Amino acid sequence: MPADPGAGAGVETVDAVVIGAGPNGLVAANILADAGWEVAVLEAAGRPGGAVRTEETTAPGFRNDLCSAFYPLAAASPVIAELELEQWGLRWRRAPEVLAHVLPDGRAALLSSDLETTAASLAAFAPGDAEAWRDEYERWRRISKPFMDLLLRPFPPVRAASRLLRTLGAGEALRLVRMLTLPSRRLGAERFAGEGARALLASNAMHSGLGPDQAGSGCFGWLLCMIGQDLGFPVPEGGAGSLTDALVSRLESRGGRIECRRPVAKVLHARGRAVGVRDADGEPVRARRAVLADVSAPALYLDLIGAAHLPRRLVDDLDAFEWDQSTVKVDWALDAPIPWQVPEAARAGTVHIGADVDGLSEDVTAMASGRTPEDPLLLMGQMSTADPTRSPEGTEAAWAYTRLPQGTDWTGDDSRRLADRMEQMIERHAPGFTGLVRERAVVGPRDLERMDPNLVGGAINGGSAAVHQQLVFRPVPGTGRADTVLDRLYLAGASAHPGGAVHGGPGANAARAALARNGRAGGPYRAAVGACNRMLYGKEGAR
Repeated sequence: MPADPGAGAGVETVDAVVIGAGPNGLVAANILADAGWEVAVLEAAGRPGGAVRTEETTAPGFRNDLCSAFYPLAAASPVIAELELEQWGLRWRRAPEVLAHVLPDGRAALLSSDLETTAASLAAFAPGDAEAWRDEYERWRRISKPFMDLLLRPFPPVRAASRLLRTLGAGEALRLVRMLTLPSRRLGAERFAGEGARALLASNAMHSGLGPDQAGSGCFGWLLCMIGQDLGFPVPEGGAGSLTDALVSRLESRGGRIECRRPVAKVLHARGRAVGVRDADGEPVRARRAVLADVSAPALYLDLIGAAHLPRRLVDDLDAFEWDQSTVKVDWALDAPIPWQVPEAARAGTVHIGADVDGLSEDVTAMASGRTPEDPLLLMGQMSTADPTRSPEGTEAAWAYTRLPQGTDWTGDDSRRLADRMEQMIERHAPGFTGLVRERAVVGPRDLERMDPNLVGGAINGGSAAVHQQLVFRPVPGTGRADTVLDRLYLAGASAHPGGAVHGGPGANAARAALARNGRAGGPYRAAVGACNRMLYGKEGAR
């Protein structure tokens, strides 16, 4: 068992060590600092932010978001709202329209922040879909606040569920639960007659990595559509890195500190309790109250703790942990805005290209079989359309990504060939696009993982969002909370509930668990976690 670093004199000591300065780690550190804790964030990279970073990767003057770019879930997140990051320089910008899905036949379904504009677009596919969309949006407006609490707060979300039940009544609440389990294809078929609305649901679900025929994909598609209708898909002014800058400034104003280029090699523990960390140079940092890890679950348990110190059943469960698909992303510096044939796409910050609902199903089936889709869905961002500060006047900073089977031996040449295909797909709907390309930057699965080790094999969601790895099954069966088999050690990354995307949920839940453990209810809290661990892993416990 690793020794307690507090045993020696002169050991660096803080209330909490946060491993990783990604968005969840920074959210967790801010919440602990708000409670008066002394917090140190140790980050392996040369700068904070994880996958929320901006650089000039294509051409001078073009600010490209390296990974995440649009933030609908951040805009709707009560966690982010409570941090009041606007006081620390964050400014949200929005494109004239939210999202356009361009179908193979050239028609486009438009999601606009103006309800009647969206309704008119969907009515062009089926007249009754305008009223059906208004009904969905009214449902969202009624339940949005308790629903977001239900999604993002610690599991089980008893208070949020109670508020939702009071709002809807028992019958409608049951119908909502059923809706959340539906595949997006089935939800679209039940609610809409036309291809436009159905494609919006299914393609938005694909942001989670779930296909139209997978259980629960309807929930993701509906959620992003409704947030888009309500709040848009906003972007931070100046680049995604502005969101990181605001989190860092806020934390430092409360006395928290971030040490970059200081990777953590081990979590130190004694008698079943986390007591600190040891960095890659062998230097210990003692944690009086908690260690929070904004890393993947396999990295925390297998690398930072080690299988020898874990219950055998937990190690077996981690072997079954499923990553989401790999990713290839292309950033472009364009000499002019993209010359779309359909005007809806020209005004939208986000554009989907390449498939109807059947085509999306074929994409997912191909990936499940280990094959790269023939005509994959492209998820595109027109960043200068959303935020003119991203590139020189009259130009466009744009990107697109698509998904690949996880575990494929994908090379840089493979990524560049796929980027060529992606450009040709855009050219079909925007003749002249390729002639506007001043420079491009192509990143494949290995590049993404090198940039951020949490993006394992190019997985951008922290693990599959399928039903078998959500709620009490995330990251392994019986969890669903930030607590781990070690007392005072908490999983704060996207492989913990509630999962991927930038909404701060995993980080906030880890911080609240640490505060609860160290508060007046610490004794009962520790007893409850211990009982859960004994139920899951028997007498073996944490070795």
